[in-house]
Amino acid sequence: MDKLNLRRELLSARASLTPEQRRANAAKVRETLLDQPWAQMAGLVACYWSIGTEPETHGLVFALWKHGATVLLPVLCEDDDLDWAVYDGPDTLAPGRFGLMEPVDTRRGPDAIRTAALVIVPALAVDRLSGVRLGRGGGSYDRALARVGPNVPTVALLHEGELIDGVPADPHDQRVRWAISPGGLTSLM
Repeated sequence: MDKLNLRRELLSARASLTPEQRRANAAKVRETLLDQPWAQMAGLVACYWSIGTEPETHGLVFALWKHGATVLLPVLCEDDDLDWAVYDGPDTLAPGRFGLMEPVDTRRGPDAIRTAALVIVPALAVDRLSGVRLGRGGGSYDRALARVGPNVPTVALLHEGELIDGVPADPHDQRVRWAISPGGLTSLM
């Protein structure tokens, strides 16, 4: 299946999830991630503020922050690359491009992600064999992931059924090392 049709199929499946299912999924994903030693020890975490039917990250971001991690959230640039700024609590976010919530802190630049000890990214699906993630098609996270060191845990958050075989890949598509769904953690290394 091509990327466009696969995206449509996955977005349709996400739209069919009830708010209760999404909340339960978010709790399981958050607990699984926070149970990992490499997540507990990460002093600087790059994450994202979820929107729509994405696996919800608001509670995860807050938990990481309350446990002492410095959390970087993306700021979408005009060229669709990602700049990064520090999350300093729920009152430090404001609407950015396309209504995305972004931190109001000083921008740290696109290369700030290089210093993260843990990188958490959105995905519509991840290939269980190659670790290639399918995003929304703008390439923002592929550019960001290309800046991350090879030993840094990169984690895609998914709903059940989104870890699949055969995600179509282009040369610029980046892999993730881990996927977490309500069913648990999967190593893709």
